[in-house]
Order: sequence, then structure tokens, then C-alpha cells
Amino acid sequence: MIDVQKLTAEIAAIVPIHGVSIVDPADKQTWRVDYIDEPSTPDEAAVAAAIAEFGDRPSLNDYRLAVQAHIDATAQQRSYDTGISCASYVGSTNPVWAAEAAAFTAWRDDVWAYAYAELAKVQNGQRPQPTVETILAELPALTWPA
Repeated sequence: MIDVQKLTAEIAAIVPIHGVSIVDPADKQTWRVDYIDEPSTPDEAAVAAAIAEFGDRPSLNDYRLAVQAHIDATAQQRSYDTGISCASYVGSTNPVWAAEAAAFTAWRDDVWAYAYAELAKVQNGQRPQPTVETILAELPALTWPA
């Protein structure tokens, strides 16, 4: 389902409009913008680009799920079931498991701090919205204790 309010807000951030209408959600050629004034050619191009990209960008939930999957996969490198399982060993009496859990939880905190900082940059217009793959590639690496 197309979030018409979100699309309207995105386009209104480019140029003043009365609203947006969508005849066929699957055919972006049927999407119409009701401009308040005749848009300039650059504004019209920016609106066309916004429509073309709309719905193709990952949602916040897409990022959240991908980051969490990355965290869990990293814990599984050391045979833990999930990140939660690995972190639960932080108070272990086994020094190897406790060290791995301590390193892991510090790294996990760094990962989420980075992800939220990048989200803030996107929301503040300081960086374009990256792909999920780009964010995953930018995440800090974990160095497991020896």
C-alpha cells in the first residue's frame, strides 16, 4: 500500500503542492501532483525523481532487521545461538566466555550507536539515505579476544 501522506510530504518539501493523487499504485505514470504554482524545470525534475524513487528505499524496520541479523551472525561466529546468548555470558565464571561476551557487548553497543547516528544524519539531511548493504559495510568490526 502506498503511503500517500508520506509521498505528499516528500514532494511538498521540494515544491508547494495541493496534493498527490494515485490512480494505479503499481504504475507511477498514473501518479499526479497538483501544484500550487507552475513548477520550475528543476523542481519538476526533482519531483519526478522523488516519485521514481518512492517506495524503493528501505524502511527503518529493514535497517533494524539487517543490523540485528548482522549482530546475531557475528555471535554465531563463536557458536553462540544469537547476540543475546553471547551477551548473557558476560558474568560467566569461564574467563574465555566472559571475555568474548564483554568484547561482544561493547561492540554491539558501538554498532547500534553508529546506526542511530547515521539515521540522525539522514533525518537531518546531512547524508542521503544509504542502502542496507552500505550501512552494514560501514558498521564497526568486532575483534574477538584471543
